[in-house]
Amino acid sequence: MSGRIVLRTGEALVEGAEDHLCAEPEIVIGELDGPVGQALANLIGDQVKGHSRVFAILASDVQVRPATIMVSKVTVKNKKYTNILMGTVQAAIAHGVLDAVREGVIPKEKVNDLGIIYSVWLDPAVTDVDDLDHKALFAVHREATLKVIRKALNNAPSIDWLLENQDKVEHYFHQLGVDGEL
Repeated sequence: MSGRIVLRTGEALVEGAEDHLCAEPEIVIGELDGPVGQALANLIGDQVKGHSRVFAILASDVQVRPATIMVSKVTVKNKKYTNILMGTVQAAIAHGVLDAVREGVIPKEKVNDLGIIYSVWLDPAVTDVDDLDHKALFAVHREATLKVIRKALNNAPSIDWLLENQDKVEHYFHQLGVDGEL
């Protein structure tokens, strides 16, 4: 990939063996000197109770590149959820970002010029699980991170695929509503 990446978007879904082992990230990725950089700076400087914005890190004091800010889709209300989100999931996202660089999905020479805003889904039911499999949760979020970055930078799905498959793809929750199961 050559040239500027002004702003790309992506969405992905990766499901694990249990319902609470699901990741559905949405991202924007782009140059830090463009709209993504402006939005990233605004997000990190405008913290909101229950929706804290934090950088993806391998561990405290080890932020990944490209700079990746996580924004929770769920209102964070308790310590257990916070610790899972800002522990296992945060580490998984950081590893997924580096996987994207390692695979060349994100060009290594652009890592200091790009930023990622990562809207993260962690099922609130995860706090009710007595014996949470943190390795499985990590694997799902790591895989989802690489997948969503790959999709964003490849403009996937393409408009041709969308037009061809528009009436073949069902939205899961819409179908539940149609079937009277919501």
